[in-house]
Formats: sequence, structure tokens, C-alpha cells
Amino acid sequence: MNKIAMIFAGQGSQAVGMGKDFYENSEVAREMFEKAGERIGVDFKELMFEENEKLGQTAFTQPAILLVQMIAYKLFKDACPGVKAELFLGHSLGEFSALCASGAIDYVDAVELVHKRGAFMQGACESIEAGMMAIVGLDDESVEKICADAQAAGKKVWPANYNQDGQLVVAGMKADLVSLEDTFKEAGAKRALLLNMSVASHCELLASAQEPLAELMSSMVNDTFEAPIVSNVTTDKYSSKGDAVALLKDQLIKPVKYKQSIEAIAGEVDMAIEFGQGVVLKGLNRRIAKDMKTLNISDMASLDKVKEEICI
Repeated sequence: MNKIAMIFAGQGSQAVGMGKDFYENSEVAREMFEKAGERIGVDFKELMFEENEKLGQTAFTQPAILLVQMIAYKLFKDACPGVKAELFLGHSLGEFSALCASGAIDYVDAVELVHKRGAFMQGACESIEAGMMAIVGLDDESVEKICADAQAAGKKVWPANYNQDGQLVVAGMKADLVSLEDTFKEAGAKRALLLNMSVASHCELLASAQEPLAELMSSMVNDTFEAPIVSNVTTDKYSSKGDAVALLKDQLIKPVKYKQSIEAIAGEVDMAIEFGQGVVLKGLNRRIAKDMKTLNISDMASLDKVKEEICI
């Protein structure tokens, strides 16, 4: 039997129309939309299916992404009850979906948790001009050195997302990021692209969000884990409430080591399944661990395809 990593993407994977195929073709999906919406007072159909500004706002982006991921995972588990996860892994926000898929938090609680997480993050950055920048074509060590030198000069910039070789996202004060654009390019970067973000994820600017998030998690997370979760912060596995709270609190201000995590598990699993909108992680995995096959479930057709391939 295949050893499978169940994986979940983070912010940036959202798109208008996400989850619509599930909603239109599954009573389970419709019920999950309704219950999640009731919990946080959001019409998820309007949020996801119609053009609007809210889908790009962190406090709404996060629950929308998580809800679609949990619907995809629920439909898969219902169709393939004999398939078990070897481990769970998420990218940033996706680690909360991993926590939910593991059984350590109910999906409705998780929707509320990430909705408030997004609000905490927005609150931490609302009085400052924060942002994120993608550095393409430059090795990690060079990016790290430029950030360290900038910090020594009083600037607020940090490595935030290790996505793949030659793709590292940095976070910090927007003006400081912009001031380093030429420095990154002079060091060999093909692009230094300022992202359309109003928060600076995975850096010290989010320190004020840590305690509120930890308190909320402590009231919602339990100690029931179907399989271990790989931590974004350490790349190690954990399977306890205490570790989940501590590590996801830490994740707010420390970089996401996605590339390193995939490298660490590549020899332990035969394949990965990405759940939810898009194929962001499937694309990254292809470049990080070429021998590890990644499938995806983003709608009913892709669900059927995965069922045919691996269900017992």
C-alpha cells in the first residue's frame, strides 16, 4: 500500500469560483458551507463564487481556503475510507488544514480559528506599511545574507517562505523591501517582485498576534492525531496539542520551511495528495522532489481521478 502525505496550500491559492463544483455536486459540501458560514457570519457562496474585495483580505482568505480544502479532504475520505495518511503537511495557513485533517480540531472550529488568525495578522500590520517580496533565481544563502546585512543597518526584512531552490519570499516593512530590490538583482536575482499583500507573514512584525492565537488554539485543539504533522518551523513531526499550539504560535514569526520539509519526507512517502483550490504545491513538489508523485483534488473530476488511481 502507498505511503501518502496529505498536503495543503496556503494563501495565494485562492481564486473566484473555488469550491463551486463541490458545492453544486455534493450535499456534504453544501452542509459544510452552511455550517462554516453560520459560525463566522460569512456567506461563503458570495465570498467564493462572486467577484469581491473580501476574498483578498487575510481574515476572509484564510477560512475560504481552509473550508475548500476540508471539503475536498472529507469527500476523499468518504470515498476512500481505507486510505490512511502517513503524515500531514501544510504550507503556512495549510498547516492548520493539516491539523484539521489529522483530527486534532473540528473543521468548523478551524474555520473560526483561521478567520481570527487572519484578523490578528491584519491587526498587527494595520498601522504599518508591511509587505512581502518574492525573490526568484537567487540562492537561499545570498538572500539570507542580504536580509541580515539590512537588519544590521536598521531595516526590517526577514526570509519568510522557502518554497523551492531559487524561490524565497521575504517579508517586512514595504519601504525596506523596495529599497532592497536593486540589491537582490545585483546579487543575481532574476526578479524581486513585491507581492499584493497587506501583511508581512512569518516575521517578527506579527509578534503581537502570537498570544491571542495560542490562547484560541488552546481552547479548540485536542490530542487526537490520526498521523503526525510536519512542522513548517522545524521540519520535524509532531502529534500533540502542546506541540501544535507552540509550533503554530511560532510559525507566525518564523519562516515556512516548505522546501526543506518536502526534502525531509521524500524518502518516507510514495506520493502526496494536495487538497483544495489549485495545484501550487504539486508544482513546487515537482521541482523539489522529482521522484515523489503528487496528485491533487480540487473538484469532483479530480476527486474521481484520484479515486480510480489509489482507492482500495
